[in-house]
Amino acid sequence: MLSRCASGFGLMALEGIHALEAMTGTRQGGGKHHQARAKQVILCYMSGGFSHIDSFDPKPKLQKLAGKPMPVTVERTQFNNNGNIFPSPFTFKSCGQSGLAISSMFPKMQQWCADDLTVIRSMTTRFNEHAQGNFAFHTGFPFMGHPSAGAWINYGLGSANRNMPGYVVLQSGGAVPPHGGVGLFSNGFLPAHHQASILKVNATEAVANIQPAEETDLQQSRLRLINRLDRDFLNLSGKPASVEAAIKNYETAFRMQQAVPELTDLHEESPATRKLYGIDDPHPQKAAYAHQCLMARRLVERGVRFVELSCLSENIGAGGAANPWDQHGDLEKGHGAMAHQVDQPIAALLVDLKQRGLLEQTIVVFAGEFGRTPFSQGSNGRDHNPFGFSLWVAGGGFKGGVTYGATDELGYHAIERPCDIYDLWATILHQLGIDHEAQTYLYGGRNMRLTDVHGSILRDLVS
Repeated sequence: MLSRCASGFGLMALEGIHALEAMTGTRQGGGKHHQARAKQVILCYMSGGFSHIDSFDPKPKLQKLAGKPMPVTVERTQFNNNGNIFPSPFTFKSCGQSGLAISSMFPKMQQWCADDLTVIRSMTTRFNEHAQGNFAFHTGFPFMGHPSAGAWINYGLGSANRNMPGYVVLQSGGAVPPHGGVGLFSNGFLPAHHQASILKVNATEAVANIQPAEETDLQQSRLRLINRLDRDFLNLSGKPASVEAAIKNYETAFRMQQAVPELTDLHEESPATRKLYGIDDPHPQKAAYAHQCLMARRLVERGVRFVELSCLSENIGAGGAANPWDQHGDLEKGHGAMAHQVDQPIAALLVDLKQRGLLEQTIVVFAGEFGRTPFSQGSNGRDHNPFGFSLWVAGGGFKGGVTYGATDELGYHAIERPCDIYDLWATILHQLGIDHEAQTYLYGGRNMRLTDVHGSILRDLVS
């Protein structure tokens, strides 16, 4: 009997290990459809809509026509206070071995990572207002109630780290959610444990009350009682999915008590790494955003599936806390300040991921909700432009140093290979090993998906 029992202990341990692996790599929402090139996503969201013609889509024609009326029909804009053609106050140069054109707004991206960027110059959206544009970018729908892309990805792939949530939004230095609020990071109709957890990375506690208020043994006894009561309620409630999701959230929160303090402790990071990102930069917003970028790298190292970063307001021009890139006036000053905030930290993130061998498995996205007009609003600002704008993607099997599509010679409308957010998410899901048409969730009698009934994989951009 002793021999059999002793041998059985090893089998019990092995079974426990397999159960843990199954739980942390759960196949959900259809799971992987094909071999993945990437494992996680970092979204650097430029809330407010940065100007493509001042960043990654140079238009020399604007210099020739400066101050003249638009030679084509002007579409309705957000404020309809439209002026004449407004050339970029920034200069462009060809960068890297690829010769990718990048604006002087982003000197570190010019120097460090031009050959890693896939610039899409023909992005379009149907929405010209911030909240609708933000919801459309994050969820595929222009209103709240639908899951964010981060929730869909976490649902499809499952957690790779049982001690951390699979979807994290980072904030620092007083950053707030874009227009639309925390609903942009919602799980929608997916189980609740797929919603984003917000970490305030430079606060005393990244998550409120993360430090246990009582002795560990007492807390564990209390939690065991609560868990037993929860399970009893689960059996009686008739709502197993929602109750089970709530229980999983509580369990993850308990495990985060150990994981989050270790995650946010940067003492192990070298002075060279801190300098690379600009953690100790005297510019407070830049230093705060650098903190987010370094934390994003630490999160993907630990297997978090989706990380979103939040820009900070520079209190310049029309851009407010929720939409700091929204310069309806004084664009040169406002865009210059915002670019200074994010340029070095994001370039450093790409360099750091690459040198650690993580960029191959991590997709980094730099995007806003729309672009801006080639004509002025007032004297020196730009209004919203949903008809053609730029964003870039790097890593995760995306081809570096290339451009895709084009806007017209004024940078007004996408005329070559126009695409939309559904195509972008279809391509990102493809790189993660997910078929965007097969990953669905039955809700309201319909099989819902991130790309709705749209989306085509941009195959020329990926390998």
